[in-house]
Amino acid sequence: MIIEDNTDIRENVIEILELSGYSALGADNGKTGIDLAITHLPDIILCDIAMPEMDGYAVLYLLKKNPATLGITFIFLTAKSERIELRKGMDMGADDYLTKPFSDIDLLKAIEGRLNNKELVRNAEQLSKLLNKHNGLQELERITQACKARRIKKNHILYGEGDFGSGVYLIISGRVKTIKMITDGREFMTGIYSAGQYLGINVILSADPYTDTATAMEDCVICVIPKPELDDLLLLHPDVSVEFIRLLSNDIREKEEQLMQLAYFSVRKKMAEAILRLNKHKPTNDDSFKISREDLAAMSCMATETVSRTLSDFKTEGLIERIGSSITILNLAGLSKMKN
Repeated sequence: MIIEDNTDIRENVIEILELSGYSALGADNGKTGIDLAITHLPDIILCDIAMPEMDGYAVLYLLKKNPATLGITFIFLTAKSERIELRKGMDMGADDYLTKPFSDIDLLKAIEGRLNNKELVRNAEQLSKLLNKHNGLQELERITQACKARRIKKNHILYGEGDFGSGVYLIISGRVKTIKMITDGREFMTGIYSAGQYLGINVILSADPYTDTATAMEDCVICVIPKPELDDLLLLHPDVSVEFIRLLSNDIREKEEQLMQLAYFSVRKKMAEAILRLNKHKPTNDDSFKISREDLAAMSCMATETVSRTLSDFKTEGLIERIGSSITILNLAGLSKMKN
């Protein structure tokens, strides 16, 4: 969001940001800017210092007082003559400043730099929360924090069938699927893993090669705990061993249930169970999840045509809403009580 009383500057900045793929809001004065910030909670605010009625300092002060807007990155737009006073804004909590006139590149670099910093901080906070959920052992946290988090692009293969494991994967954000190729060339999805879950525990504990292939279903952030350090950790800390055995047992039980469903459930019941399983792996703040026809077919051992027909039936019956690859559950009880 940009707060700037000069119409030409404001509209020019909005145009540059939108052409670069950002969503941008504009406000022509400080009061309107504060109202918009509270309503929309933008990632970054660009704010002019010299404005009538309410200057940039007052805007920053009021935003920092509000818990909802306290953490928003704030960048001042300043004329050269105001640079002497800029220290006042930085002392008040501003994150950066741009001196007018600034180029398109200067603007975009400032935005990208601040967004990257926010993402790294967010990943570190999320990683800390995930570790605390798993008993919070200090040694596990130390080892994991020492492992560099990796950004994985959608469709990137983490490991392939027949590979030997070098460590255990902890998913910080995103979803990963595991696929096994059937002899007739079809794919069978053996599992889906999302934020907070470990991947590859069975291979590390058994020292056998992977029996499936793991692929990122979307852009992910992954942390890899090396096998030698994990081996020492399991030997030295019984609590960690118990936790990993519990996770492995849960994974085995889920796979057993999945195989029973594939063997004995009807097409409609299998599809309902697949949708319910996917719903557990969507982010908690999302109403829908995305899944391709091919992945749904691999999950439920169906032909893609059968998947499309069954989803259309579910949509007609008001059980789900489907737009492209996005599915929203409308009747959770109906899916859960689907007759076989």
